Amino acid sequence: MPDGSIFVLGSFVVSCSAKVERFPRPGESLAADIVTIEPGGKGLNLAVASRRLGAEVDGLLAVGDDIAAAFAAPALAKAGLPATMLVALPGKTGSGVGFTDAQGETCLAVDAGVNRALSAAHVRDRAEAIAGCAIVMAQFEIGDEPIREAFTLARRAGIPTLLNPSPFRPIPPELLADTHILVVNQTEAQGLAADILPDASEPAEPSRFVAELGPALLTRGPRLVVLTLGAAGAVAVTAEGAIGQAAFPVEAIDALGAGDAFAAALGVALSRGSDTAAALRQAAAAGAVATRRTGVFEALGTQADIDQLLGQQP
Repeated sequence: MPDGSIFVLGSFVVSCSAKVERFPRPGESLAADIVTIEPGGKGLNLAVASRRLGAEVDGLLAVGDDIAAAFAAPALAKAGLPATMLVALPGKTGSGVGFTDAQGETCLAVDAGVNRALSAAHVRDRAEAIAGCAIVMAQFEIGDEPIREAFTLARRAGIPTLLNPSPFRPIPPELLADTHILVVNQTEAQGLAADILPDASEPAEPSRFVAELGPALLTRGPRLVVLTLGAAGAVAVTAEGAIGQAAFPVEAIDALGAGDAFAAALGVALSRGSDTAAALRQAAAAGAVATRRTGVFEALGTQADIDQLLGQQP
């Protein structure tokens, strides 16, 4: 893979998350142990996580013309990300609300706001940066159009691409065809199976995924398909077979952002020439590190954090 920065097709949201004993029932108000308001978004998380692993990062992040947009520039500066990533658009900055229960399970909802207004034209303006990067990463808090454009440019330049289709929506066939690395959780795998293998039973169960859905996805473009399993680890499927990766035991406080940390670390490791097994190990460690603190922005770990965790393993 070529040398260069990580190019992230990002999303920016102002994130509000609450740590609660259990998730609220309909119509119920709960006292929270802690409420965190911070800069967030799956795209921002990918960018911040990649930067903390020592990678140079470039990309696109849309913000609106409202007061919430003021969160963005200081967040990028604190994370060591270039201010040129920001695209100011008329409308509402994205926002999100999440809950984490006492077991570390999470649920969240996101209003993408102007993230949905990021366009193919914005991507074409950065075509030179894409052609010189090491890998392009994208997620689904933005629309299909800019992702398709970026992945097409990447394919023409021989640049690998990584897609995490979250929040889930069906992946257009032409976009899947230009995706080299696909990272999904079990919910997203179920959604993909509804289109690709509608008669499959339990397609997100790991052994079924390895035998059925993973290989089916490989025939549609990706060279590596990864199923994340939370505290149960992850499994990857390639043309050569399957590779399992156990989770690393940590005292999980907040799992929000763990999936983004996993995807970022996987992409960074592969862009540095790691083999799949080594990259999965880095990714699992990054995901584990991200669960050890409340929130996401401050919880995403550095390479030193990951190395320390890996050094503690037998």
